[in-house]
Amino acid sequence: MSFQQGLSGLNSAAKSLDVIGNNIANSSTVGFKGSTTEFADVYARSLNGAGATQAGIGVSVAGIAQQFTQGNIETTANPLDIAINGGGFFRTEIGGAVQYTRNGQFSLDKNGYVVTPQGANVTGYGVAANGQILASTPTPLKISTADMKPVATTKVDTSINLDSRETIPTNFPFNANDATTYNKQVPVSVYDTLGNEHTMSMYYVKTGSGTWDVYAGADGTEITNVNVAKAGASDPTAMAARDAWTTATKASPQDPAAVAQALSDYAAAVSAAVGSAAGTAGATAATVTAIQTAATDAGNTVGYTPDEVDKDVAAAVSVPSTPVGTLKFDSNGALSAALMSPQTLPLAVSFPVYPATGAKEMLSIKVGFNGSTQYGADTSEKLTTQDGYTAGHLQRFSAAADGTLLGQYSNGQTKPLGQIVLANFTNSGGLEPIGNNSWVETSASGTPLLGTAGTGSFGVLQASATESSNVDLTAELVNMITAQRVYQANAQTIKTQDSVLQTLVNLR
Repeated sequence: MSFQQGLSGLNSAAKSLDVIGNNIANSSTVGFKGSTTEFADVYARSLNGAGATQAGIGVSVAGIAQQFTQGNIETTANPLDIAINGGGFFRTEIGGAVQYTRNGQFSLDKNGYVVTPQGANVTGYGVAANGQILASTPTPLKISTADMKPVATTKVDTSINLDSRETIPTNFPFNANDATTYNKQVPVSVYDTLGNEHTMSMYYVKTGSGTWDVYAGADGTEITNVNVAKAGASDPTAMAARDAWTTATKASPQDPAAVAQALSDYAAAVSAAVGSAAGTAGATAATVTAIQTAATDAGNTVGYTPDEVDKDVAAAVSVPSTPVGTLKFDSNGALSAALMSPQTLPLAVSFPVYPATGAKEMLSIKVGFNGSTQYGADTSEKLTTQDGYTAGHLQRFSAAADGTLLGQYSNGQTKPLGQIVLANFTNSGGLEPIGNNSWVETSASGTPLLGTAGTGSFGVLQASATESSNVDLTAELVNMITAQRVYQANAQTIKTQDSVLQTLVNLR
Protein backbone atom coordinates (compact mmCIF):
# COMPACT_ATOMS: atom_id res chain seq x y z
CA MET A 1 0.00 0.00 0.00
CA SER A 2 1.21 3.53 -0.84
CA PHE A 3 0.06 7.07 -0.51
CA GLN A 4 -0.18 7.23 -4.34
CA GLN A 5 -3.17 4.89 -4.44
CA GLY A 6 -5.17 6.79 -1.85
CA LEU A 7 -4.23 10.15 -3.32
CA SER A 8 -5.39 9.12 -6.82
CA GLY A 9 -8.61 7.82 -5.27
CA LEU A 10 -9.18 11.16 -3.54
CA ASN A 11 -8.58 13.10 -6.76
CA SER A 12 -10.87 10.85 -8.79
CA ALA A 13 -13.64 10.96 -6.19
CA ALA A 14 -13.33 14.74 -6.06
CA LYS A 15 -13.61 14.93 -9.84
CA SER A 16 -16.68 12.70 -9.69
CA LEU A 17 -18.23 15.03 -7.11
CA ASP A 18 -17.46 17.98 -9.42
CA VAL A 19 -19.34 16.32 -12.28
CA ILE A 20 -22.27 15.36 -10.05
CA GLY A 21 -22.40 18.89 -8.65
CA ASN A 22 -22.43 20.35 -12.16
CA ASN A 23 -25.26 18.01 -13.16
CA ILE A 24 -27.29 19.00 -10.11
CA ALA A 25 -26.62 22.71 -10.69
CA ASN A 26 -27.96 22.39 -14.27
CA SER A 27 -30.93 20.19 -13.50
CA SER A 28 -33.20 23.07 -14.55
CA THR A 29 -31.13 24.25 -17.53
CA VAL A 30 -33.05 23.92 -20.79
CA GLY A 31 -31.33 21.57 -23.24
CA PHE A 32 -28.59 20.59 -20.76
CA LYS A 33 -27.06 17.14 -21.13
CA GLY A 34 -25.70 15.50 -17.98
CA SER A 35 -22.29 13.87 -17.77
CA THR A 36 -20.77 10.88 -16.03
CA THR A 37 -17.20 10.35 -14.83
CA GLU A 38 -15.32 7.40 -16.33
CA PHE A 39 -12.48 5.86 -14.35
CA ALA A 40 -9.51 3.69 -15.31
CA ASP A 41 -7.14 1.68 -13.11
CA VAL A 42 -3.41 2.46 -13.20
CA TYR A 43 -0.54 -0.08 -13.18
CA ALA A 44 3.20 0.57 -13.07
CA ARG A 45 5.25 -0.84 -15.93
CA SER A 46 8.26 -3.07 -15.33
CA LEU A 47 11.10 -4.29 -17.49
CA ASN A 48 9.88 -7.85 -17.31
CA GLY A 49 6.20 -7.01 -17.78
CA ALA A 50 3.43 -7.00 -15.24
CA GLY A 51 3.35 -10.00 -13.03
CA ALA A 52 0.30 -11.80 -11.75
CA THR A 53 1.00 -10.54 -8.25
CA GLN A 54 1.52 -6.87 -9.18
CA ALA A 55 -0.78 -4.44 -7.36
CA GLY A 56 -2.15 -1.38 -9.09
CA ILE A 57 -0.97 2.06 -8.15
CA GLY A 58 -4.33 3.80 -8.15
CA VAL A 59 -7.05 5.18 -10.37
CA SER A 60 -7.29 7.90 -12.98
CA VAL A 61 -10.15 9.79 -14.62
CA ALA A 62 -10.34 8.34 -18.13
CA GLY A 63 -12.88 10.90 -19.29
CA ILE A 64 -16.08 12.75 -18.65
CA ALA A 65 -18.78 11.41 -20.96
CA GLN A 66 -21.80 13.51 -21.90
CA GLN A 67 -25.11 11.67 -21.97
CA PHE A 68 -27.10 12.78 -25.03
CA THR A 69 -30.34 11.16 -23.98
CA GLN A 70 -33.71 12.79 -24.60
CA GLY A 71 -34.98 15.26 -22.02
CA ASN A 72 -38.64 15.76 -21.21
CA ILE A 73 -40.67 18.08 -23.47
CA GLU A 74 -42.42 20.91 -21.62
CA THR A 75 -44.91 23.31 -23.23
CA THR A 76 -44.54 27.09 -23.06
CA ALA A 77 -46.45 30.17 -24.22
CA ASN A 78 -43.73 31.41 -26.59
CA PRO A 79 -44.28 30.34 -30.24
CA LEU A 80 -40.53 30.62 -30.83
CA ASP A 81 -39.70 28.12 -28.11
CA ILE A 82 -38.86 24.98 -30.09
CA ALA A 83 -37.94 21.56 -28.75
CA ILE A 84 -36.16 18.75 -30.59
CA ASN A 85 -37.83 15.40 -29.99
CA GLY A 86 -35.18 12.99 -31.18
CA GLY A 87 -31.69 13.36 -32.61
CA GLY A 88 -30.01 16.53 -33.81
CA PHE A 89 -28.82 19.96 -32.74
CA PHE A 90 -29.81 23.48 -33.70
CA ARG A 91 -27.09 25.13 -35.77
CA THR A 92 -26.21 28.69 -34.71
CA GLU A 93 -23.69 31.34 -35.67
CA ILE A 94 -22.16 34.07 -33.52
CA GLY A 95 -19.23 36.23 -34.53
CA GLY A 96 -18.65 34.02 -37.56
CA ALA A 97 -18.24 30.88 -35.41
CA VAL A 98 -20.61 27.94 -35.82
CA GLN A 99 -22.02 26.39 -32.65
CA TYR A 100 -24.61 23.74 -31.85
CA THR A 101 -27.24 23.67 -29.12
CA ARG A 102 -30.29 21.77 -27.87
CA ASN A 103 -31.70 24.84 -26.15
CA GLY A 104 -34.61 26.05 -28.28
CA GLN A 105 -35.49 29.18 -26.29
CA PHE A 106 -35.46 31.51 -29.29
CA SER A 107 -36.61 35.09 -29.81
CA LEU A 108 -36.38 37.86 -32.40
CA ASP A 109 -33.79 40.61 -32.24
CA LYS A 110 -34.44 44.19 -33.33
CA ASN A 111 -33.65 43.30 -36.95
CA GLY A 112 -36.06 40.36 -37.09
CA TYR A 113 -33.45 37.60 -36.85
CA VAL A 114 -34.16 34.46 -34.83
CA VAL A 115 -31.58 34.36 -32.02
CA THR A 116 -30.69 32.38 -28.90
CA PRO A 117 -30.64 33.99 -25.42
CA GLN A 118 -26.91 34.59 -25.96
CA GLY A 119 -27.54 36.46 -29.23
CA ALA A 120 -26.38 33.71 -31.61
CA ASN A 121 -28.24 33.57 -34.92
CA VAL A 122 -30.24 30.43 -35.60
CA THR A 123 -29.48 29.25 -39.13
CA GLY A 124 -31.62 27.57 -41.73
CA TYR A 125 -32.90 27.77 -45.30
CA GLY A 126 -34.41 30.90 -46.80
CA VAL A 127 -37.38 31.21 -49.15
CA ALA A 128 -37.68 32.27 -52.76
CA ALA A 129 -40.09 34.96 -53.98
CA ASN A 130 -42.67 32.28 -54.76
CA GLY A 131 -42.51 30.95 -51.19
CA GLN A 132 -40.45 27.84 -52.03
CA ILE A 133 -37.82 26.77 -49.48
CA LEU A 134 -34.29 27.17 -50.86
CA ALA A 135 -32.27 24.23 -49.53
CA SER A 136 -28.75 25.60 -49.90
CA THR A 137 -26.06 26.81 -47.51
CA PRO A 138 -27.66 27.58 -44.13
CA THR A 139 -27.89 31.28 -43.35
CA PRO A 140 -29.24 33.24 -40.36
CA LEU A 141 -33.04 33.05 -40.33
CA LYS A 142 -34.91 36.33 -40.56
CA ILE A 143 -38.66 36.80 -40.17
CA SER A 144 -39.87 39.12 -42.92
CA THR A 145 -42.68 41.42 -41.79
CA ALA A 146 -43.46 42.57 -45.34
CA ASP A 147 -47.12 42.44 -46.35
CA MET A 148 -48.31 39.55 -48.47
CA LYS A 149 -49.13 40.81 -51.96
CA PRO A 150 -52.65 40.26 -53.28
CA VAL A 151 -53.30 37.56 -55.87
CA ALA A 152 -56.04 37.95 -58.46
CA THR A 153 -58.50 35.11 -58.86
CA THR A 154 -57.84 32.97 -61.92
CA LYS A 155 -59.69 29.79 -61.01
CA VAL A 156 -62.96 28.91 -59.30
CA ASP A 157 -63.98 25.31 -58.59
CA THR A 158 -67.59 24.59 -57.74
CA SER A 159 -69.08 21.26 -56.75
CA ILE A 160 -72.86 21.45 -56.76
CA ASN A 161 -75.82 19.11 -57.01
CA LEU A 162 -78.58 20.42 -59.27
CA ASP A 163 -81.94 18.92 -58.43
CA SER A 164 -83.17 16.83 -61.38
CA ARG A 165 -86.73 17.38 -60.14
CA GLU A 166 -86.52 21.12 -60.78
CA THR A 167 -88.72 22.53 -63.54
CA ILE A 168 -87.87 25.02 -66.26
CA PRO A 169 -88.61 28.57 -65.00
CA THR A 170 -91.90 29.86 -66.36
CA ASN A 171 -90.59 33.42 -66.53
CA PHE A 172 -87.97 34.22 -69.15
CA PRO A 173 -85.63 35.48 -70.44
CA PHE A 174 -83.08 35.32 -67.62
CA ASN A 175 -82.89 38.42 -65.42
CA ALA A 176 -80.44 38.50 -62.52
CA ASN A 177 -82.84 40.81 -60.65
CA ASP A 178 -85.79 38.41 -61.00
CA ALA A 179 -85.43 35.21 -58.96
CA THR A 180 -88.30 33.60 -60.90
CA THR A 181 -86.14 33.44 -64.05
CA TYR A 182 -83.50 31.10 -62.63
CA ASN A 183 -83.36 28.04 -60.39
CA LYS A 184 -80.32 28.67 -58.22
CA GLN A 185 -77.82 31.44 -57.45
CA VAL A 186 -74.41 30.68 -55.87
CA PRO A 187 -72.14 33.63 -54.94
CA VAL A 188 -68.38 33.37 -54.44
CA SER A 189 -65.86 36.03 -53.46
CA VAL A 190 -63.16 36.77 -56.04
CA TYR A 191 -60.29 39.27 -55.98
CA ASP A 192 -58.88 41.69 -58.54
CA THR A 193 -55.19 42.45 -59.05
CA LEU A 194 -55.19 44.99 -56.20
CA GLY A 195 -56.82 42.59 -53.77
CA ASN A 196 -60.25 44.25 -53.86
CA GLU A 197 -63.02 41.78 -53.13
CA HIS A 198 -65.84 41.27 -55.61
CA THR A 199 -68.77 38.91 -55.73
CA MET A 200 -69.09 36.62 -58.71
CA SER A 201 -72.52 34.97 -58.80
CA MET A 202 -73.25 31.83 -60.77
CA TYR A 203 -76.88 31.51 -61.87
CA TYR A 204 -78.25 28.12 -62.92
CA VAL A 205 -81.24 27.97 -65.27
CA LYS A 206 -82.74 24.62 -66.23
CA THR A 207 -83.50 24.55 -69.95
CA GLY A 208 -84.29 20.88 -70.46
CA SER A 209 -83.81 17.35 -69.18
CA GLY A 210 -80.24 17.24 -67.88
CA THR A 211 -79.39 20.65 -69.38
CA TRP A 212 -78.64 23.83 -67.43
CA ASP A 213 -77.52 27.24 -68.70
CA VAL A 214 -75.00 29.02 -66.50
CA TYR A 215 -74.93 32.82 -66.25
CA ALA A 216 -72.36 34.90 -64.38
CA GLY A 217 -72.83 38.11 -62.44
CA ALA A 218 -70.38 40.72 -61.22
CA ASP A 219 -71.26 42.38 -57.90
CA GLY A 220 -74.96 41.67 -58.37
CA THR A 221 -75.24 42.55 -62.07
CA GLU A 222 -75.11 40.10 -64.98
CA ILE A 223 -71.76 40.53 -66.75
CA THR A 224 -73.18 41.38 -70.20
CA ASN A 225 -74.92 44.38 -68.64
CA VAL A 226 -71.78 45.30 -66.69
CA ASN A 227 -69.72 45.29 -69.88
CA VAL A 228 -72.24 47.61 -71.54
CA ALA A 229 -72.13 50.04 -68.61
CA LYS A 230 -68.34 49.77 -68.47
CA ALA A 231 -68.07 50.81 -72.13
CA GLY A 232 -69.12 54.34 -71.20
CA ALA A 233 -66.39 54.93 -68.61
CA SER A 234 -63.67 53.58 -70.92
CA ASP A 235 -64.76 55.66 -73.94
CA PRO A 236 -62.00 58.17 -74.95
CA THR A 237 -64.46 61.05 -75.28
CA ALA A 238 -65.93 60.29 -71.86
CA MET A 239 -62.47 60.03 -70.31
CA ALA A 240 -61.54 63.45 -71.73
CA ALA A 241 -64.78 64.89 -70.35
CA ARG A 242 -64.02 63.43 -66.89
CA ASP A 243 -60.56 65.06 -66.95
CA ALA A 244 -62.19 68.38 -67.88
CA TRP A 245 -64.59 68.05 -64.94
CA THR A 246 -61.68 67.32 -62.58
CA THR A 247 -59.80 70.39 -63.85
CA ALA A 248 -62.91 72.56 -63.42
CA THR A 249 -63.38 71.44 -59.80
CA LYS A 250 -59.76 72.32 -58.99
CA ALA A 251 -59.92 75.83 -60.51
CA SER A 252 -59.53 78.76 -58.12
CA PRO A 253 -61.84 80.51 -58.02
CA GLN A 254 -64.19 77.75 -59.07
CA ASP A 255 -66.73 78.40 -61.82
CA PRO A 256 -69.94 76.43 -61.00
CA ALA A 257 -71.18 76.84 -64.57
CA ALA A 258 -67.98 75.29 -65.94
CA VAL A 259 -68.26 72.39 -63.49
CA ALA A 260 -71.90 71.77 -64.46
CA GLN A 261 -71.10 71.94 -68.17
CA ALA A 262 -68.20 69.51 -67.78
CA LEU A 263 -70.45 67.07 -65.92
CA SER A 264 -73.15 67.39 -68.58
CA ASP A 265 -70.56 66.75 -71.30
CA TYR A 266 -69.36 63.67 -69.42
CA ALA A 267 -72.90 62.34 -69.04
CA ALA A 268 -73.60 62.90 -72.74
CA ALA A 269 -70.38 61.12 -73.78
CA VAL A 270 -71.08 58.18 -71.45
CA SER A 271 -74.66 58.00 -72.73
CA ALA A 272 -73.53 57.83 -76.32
CA ALA A 273 -70.92 55.12 -75.62
CA VAL A 274 -73.31 53.06 -73.49
CA GLY A 275 -76.08 53.45 -76.04
CA SER A 276 -73.82 52.19 -78.80
CA ALA A 277 -72.67 49.21 -76.72
CA ALA A 278 -76.22 48.45 -75.66
CA GLY A 279 -77.36 48.39 -79.26
CA THR A 280 -74.57 45.99 -80.13
CA ALA A 281 -75.62 43.78 -77.24
CA GLY A 282 -79.15 43.56 -78.60
CA ALA A 283 -81.03 46.22 -76.63
CA THR A 284 -84.09 47.80 -78.22
CA ALA A 285 -84.07 51.40 -79.37
CA ALA A 286 -86.43 52.28 -76.53
CA THR A 287 -83.98 50.84 -73.98
CA VAL A 288 -81.09 52.84 -75.47
CA THR A 289 -83.18 56.00 -75.39
CA ALA A 290 -84.09 55.35 -71.77
CA ILE A 291 -80.42 54.96 -70.90
CA GLN A 292 -79.48 58.20 -72.62
CA THR A 293 -82.33 60.09 -70.97
CA ALA A 294 -81.39 58.81 -67.53
CA ALA A 295 -77.76 59.67 -68.09
CA THR A 296 -78.59 63.14 -69.37
CA ASP A 297 -80.78 63.81 -66.36
CA ALA A 298 -77.96 62.64 -64.10
CA GLY A 299 -75.61 64.99 -65.87
CA ASN A 300 -77.82 67.94 -65.01
CA THR A 301 -78.18 67.13 -61.32
CA VAL A 302 -76.43 69.71 -59.13
CA GLY A 303 -73.73 68.22 -56.90
CA TYR A 304 -73.37 65.03 -58.94
CA THR A 305 -69.96 63.58 -59.78
CA PRO A 306 -68.90 61.37 -62.70
CA ASP A 307 -68.99 58.34 -60.38
CA GLU A 308 -72.65 59.01 -59.54
CA VAL A 309 -73.41 59.41 -63.24
CA ASP A 310 -71.80 56.00 -63.81
CA LYS A 311 -74.03 54.46 -61.12
CA ASP A 312 -77.20 55.86 -62.67
CA VAL A 313 -76.16 54.69 -66.13
CA ALA A 314 -75.29 51.21 -64.86
CA ALA A 315 -78.65 50.97 -63.09
CA ALA A 316 -80.48 51.93 -66.29
CA VAL A 317 -78.73 49.39 -68.52
CA SER A 318 -80.89 46.40 -69.39
CA VAL A 319 -79.70 44.24 -72.25
CA PRO A 320 -80.26 40.55 -73.03
CA SER A 321 -78.04 38.32 -70.91
CA THR A 322 -75.69 35.77 -72.43
CA PRO A 323 -74.88 32.47 -70.68
CA VAL A 324 -71.21 31.72 -70.08
CA GLY A 325 -71.82 28.04 -70.74
CA THR A 326 -74.15 25.06 -70.53
CA LEU A 327 -73.89 22.03 -68.26
CA LYS A 328 -75.17 18.71 -69.55
CA PHE A 329 -75.59 15.59 -67.43
CA ASP A 330 -75.96 11.97 -68.48
CA SER A 331 -78.61 9.54 -67.27
CA ASN A 332 -76.47 8.71 -64.22
CA GLY A 333 -76.43 12.34 -63.09
CA ALA A 334 -72.78 12.92 -63.97
CA LEU A 335 -71.38 15.71 -66.16
CA SER A 336 -70.96 14.37 -69.69
CA ALA A 337 -68.05 15.63 -71.78
CA ALA A 338 -69.55 13.93 -74.84
CA LEU A 339 -72.90 15.72 -74.44
CA MET A 340 -71.24 19.10 -73.85
CA SER A 341 -69.03 18.90 -76.94
CA PRO A 342 -67.77 21.12 -78.51
CA GLN A 343 -67.98 23.14 -75.30
CA THR A 344 -65.46 22.03 -72.68
CA LEU A 345 -64.85 22.58 -69.00
CA PRO A 346 -63.72 24.66 -67.24
CA LEU A 347 -65.90 27.52 -68.45
CA ALA A 348 -64.06 30.71 -69.38
CA VAL A 349 -65.53 33.78 -67.65
CA SER A 350 -64.34 37.30 -68.41
CA PHE A 351 -65.14 39.06 -65.15
CA PRO A 352 -65.39 42.89 -65.51
CA VAL A 353 -64.09 45.06 -62.67
CA TYR A 354 -66.52 47.97 -62.59
CA PRO A 355 -66.62 50.63 -61.21
CA ALA A 356 -62.89 50.91 -61.81
CA THR A 357 -60.61 50.36 -58.81
CA GLY A 358 -57.30 50.95 -60.56
CA ALA A 359 -56.87 47.19 -60.92
CA LYS A 360 -56.85 45.26 -64.16
CA GLU A 361 -60.25 45.92 -65.74
CA MET A 362 -60.97 42.35 -66.81
CA LEU A 363 -60.24 39.13 -64.91
CA SER A 364 -59.94 35.88 -66.85
CA ILE A 365 -61.42 33.22 -64.57
CA LYS A 366 -61.71 29.50 -65.29
CA VAL A 367 -64.76 27.99 -63.61
CA GLY A 368 -64.65 24.24 -63.04
CA PHE A 369 -67.43 21.91 -61.91
CA ASN A 370 -65.55 18.81 -60.76
CA GLY A 371 -67.80 16.59 -58.70
CA SER A 372 -71.00 18.34 -59.75
CA THR A 373 -74.05 16.12 -60.17
CA GLN A 374 -77.69 16.13 -61.12
CA TYR A 375 -79.49 13.87 -58.68
CA GLY A 376 -83.03 13.77 -57.38
CA ALA A 377 -82.06 15.71 -54.26
CA ASP A 378 -82.34 19.33 -53.24
CA THR A 379 -80.04 21.68 -55.12
CA SER A 380 -77.11 22.38 -52.82
CA GLU A 381 -73.60 23.72 -53.05
CA LYS A 382 -71.15 21.13 -51.74
CA LEU A 383 -67.87 22.99 -52.09
CA THR A 384 -66.66 26.17 -53.79
CA THR A 385 -63.05 27.33 -53.79
CA GLN A 386 -61.07 30.05 -55.55
CA ASP A 387 -57.35 30.82 -55.72
CA GLY A 388 -57.25 34.59 -55.12
CA TYR A 389 -56.83 36.62 -51.95
CA THR A 390 -56.41 40.18 -50.78
CA ALA A 391 -53.25 41.71 -49.29
CA GLY A 392 -52.37 40.56 -45.78
CA HIS A 393 -50.35 41.68 -42.77
CA LEU A 394 -48.22 39.25 -40.78
CA GLN A 395 -50.08 38.52 -37.55
CA ARG A 396 -48.24 35.56 -36.07
CA PHE A 397 -45.96 32.69 -36.97
CA SER A 398 -45.25 29.20 -35.75
CA ALA A 399 -42.89 26.32 -36.42
CA ALA A 400 -44.04 23.11 -38.10
CA ALA A 401 -42.73 19.66 -37.17
CA ASP A 402 -40.21 19.84 -40.05
CA GLY A 403 -38.85 23.19 -38.87
CA THR A 404 -40.68 25.34 -41.42
CA LEU A 405 -41.55 28.74 -39.97
CA LEU A 406 -45.08 29.48 -41.17
CA GLY A 407 -46.34 33.05 -41.21
CA GLN A 408 -50.06 33.56 -40.67
CA TYR A 409 -51.51 36.65 -42.34
CA SER A 410 -54.61 38.76 -41.81
CA ASN A 411 -56.07 37.53 -45.11
CA GLY A 412 -56.21 33.96 -43.81
CA GLN A 413 -53.22 32.79 -45.86
CA THR A 414 -50.06 31.13 -44.60
CA LYS A 415 -46.62 31.36 -46.15
CA PRO A 416 -43.22 29.80 -45.32
CA LEU A 417 -40.76 32.32 -43.88
CA GLY A 418 -37.81 29.94 -43.64
CA GLN A 419 -36.86 26.50 -42.36
CA ILE A 420 -34.70 25.63 -39.38
CA VAL A 421 -31.74 23.36 -40.15
CA LEU A 422 -30.60 20.60 -37.78
CA ALA A 423 -27.16 19.07 -37.50
CA ASN A 424 -26.08 15.65 -36.28
CA PHE A 425 -22.73 13.95 -35.67
CA THR A 426 -21.37 10.43 -35.93
CA ASN A 427 -20.01 10.80 -32.39
CA SER A 428 -21.99 13.36 -30.42
CA GLY A 429 -19.92 12.54 -27.37
CA GLY A 430 -16.91 14.03 -29.15
CA LEU A 431 -18.43 17.53 -29.17
CA GLU A 432 -16.68 20.08 -27.00
CA PRO A 433 -18.96 21.97 -24.57
CA ILE A 434 -18.17 25.70 -24.49
CA GLY A 435 -20.88 26.87 -22.10
CA ASN A 436 -24.09 28.77 -22.75
CA ASN A 437 -25.75 25.46 -23.69
CA SER A 438 -23.54 25.20 -26.77
CA TRP A 439 -21.05 22.78 -28.29
CA VAL A 440 -18.53 23.01 -31.11
CA GLU A 441 -17.35 20.23 -33.37
CA THR A 442 -14.00 18.55 -32.89
CA SER A 443 -12.02 15.94 -34.75
CA ALA A 444 -13.49 13.36 -32.39
CA SER A 445 -17.11 14.30 -33.20
CA GLY A 446 -16.68 14.20 -36.95
CA THR A 447 -18.12 16.65 -39.45
CA PRO A 448 -21.77 17.69 -39.06
CA LEU A 449 -24.50 16.14 -41.14
CA LEU A 450 -27.06 18.81 -42.02
CA GLY A 451 -30.73 18.17 -42.73
CA THR A 452 -34.29 19.01 -41.78
CA ALA A 453 -36.37 17.71 -38.91
CA GLY A 454 -38.23 14.47 -39.47
CA THR A 455 -35.80 13.12 -42.06
CA GLY A 456 -33.07 10.50 -41.62
CA SER A 457 -31.66 10.46 -38.11
CA PHE A 458 -33.15 13.84 -37.20
CA GLY A 459 -35.95 14.18 -34.70
CA VAL A 460 -39.07 16.28 -35.13
CA LEU A 461 -39.64 19.76 -33.77
CA GLN A 462 -42.37 20.89 -31.42
CA ALA A 463 -43.28 24.57 -31.27
CA SER A 464 -44.17 26.36 -28.02
CA ALA A 465 -42.13 23.80 -26.11
CA THR A 466 -38.66 23.31 -24.68
CA GLU A 467 -36.55 20.26 -23.87
CA SER A 468 -35.73 20.14 -20.19
CA SER A 469 -32.43 18.93 -18.76
CA ASN A 470 -31.95 15.15 -18.92
CA VAL A 471 -30.47 15.10 -15.39
CA ASP A 472 -32.20 12.63 -13.05
CA LEU A 473 -31.97 14.54 -9.80
CA THR A 474 -32.77 11.52 -7.64
CA ALA A 475 -30.05 9.43 -9.28
CA GLU A 476 -27.53 12.26 -8.96
CA LEU A 477 -28.19 12.61 -5.22
CA VAL A 478 -27.60 8.87 -4.77
CA ASN A 479 -24.42 9.11 -6.86
CA MET A 480 -23.27 11.99 -4.69
CA ILE A 481 -23.64 9.87 -1.55
CA THR A 482 -21.70 7.07 -3.22
CA ALA A 483 -18.91 9.43 -4.32
CA GLN A 484 -18.74 10.85 -0.81
CA ARG A 485 -18.26 7.37 0.65
CA VAL A 486 -15.56 6.64 -1.95
CA TYR A 487 -13.77 9.84 -0.97
CA GLN A 488 -13.95 8.90 2.71
CA ALA A 489 -12.68 5.39 2.00
CA ASN A 490 -9.68 6.69 0.06
CA ALA A 491 -8.93 9.11 2.87
CA GLN A 492 -9.01 6.13 5.22
CA THR A 493 -6.36 4.29 3.11
CA ILE A 494 -4.06 7.29 3.43
CA LYS A 495 -4.68 7.34 7.18
CA THR A 496 -3.88 3.63 7.39
CA GLN A 497 -0.68 4.04 5.37
CA ASP A 498 0.36 6.85 7.68
CA SER A 499 -0.19 4.57 10.67
CA VAL A 500 1.94 1.82 9.08
CA LEU A 501 4.78 4.22 8.39
CA GLN A 502 4.57 5.53 11.94
CA THR A 503 4.93 1.98 13.21
CA LEU A 504 8.05 1.46 11.06
CA VAL A 505 9.59 4.69 12.27
CA ASN A 506 9.04 3.67 15.87
CA LEU A 507 10.98 0.36 15.44
CA ARG A 508 14.22 0.33 17.44
